[in-house]
Amino acid sequence: MIAIIKYNGGNVNSVQNALNRLNVDSIITDDPEKILKADKVIFPGVGEASSTMKLLKEKELDLLIPELKQPVLGICLGMQLMCGENEEGNTEGMGIFNINVRKFPSTDIVPHMGWNTLSKHASPLFSGVERGNDVYFVHSYYCELSDFTTSVCDYILPFSASLQKDNFYAVQFHPEKSGIVGNQIVKNFINL
Repeated sequence: MIAIIKYNGGNVNSVQNALNRLNVDSIITDDPEKILKADKVIFPGVGEASSTMKLLKEKELDLLIPELKQPVLGICLGMQLMCGENEEGNTEGMGIFNINVRKFPSTDIVPHMGWNTLSKHASPLFSGVERGNDVYFVHSYYCELSDFTTSVCDYILPFSASLQKDNFYAVQFHPEKSGIVGNQIVKNFINL
């Protein structure tokens, strides 16, 4: 069973629909017991960092998530909140990845919205994904490059398109909206 963390953020149902397409059982929950008992956990996200962290703190999920031992996948805002300092609302994230989240320089091409190419691909999440495949992004903030970076996207500047540390995986793009490539990435996470 996969637990999808519920916190009134967007794309929770999109993630569950992606799992349904792959015939994977999942629940949307903010119950710590159910999250702890899940085989894997997905921490999705669409929203604003400071208000989302406030909701997570109210349920003490900000303390639970970093302690999880099963594979965890953060998506978009979920990835950003797994990092440290976040410029969106001057938010302190959970610090799983000791890197910062910065705002793209202000231009008329922000937010980064649409399909873009990944490079590097150094993670089991990308098994069977060819170099040059595109995935779907929607974001105005990015995670800096670091030793945890497992793929890179170049949009205005190079940034971490995915991260990995121990049992924690994270992607800035939306695999649930990234077609065949996204389905493969979700399958790879399920099969970890």
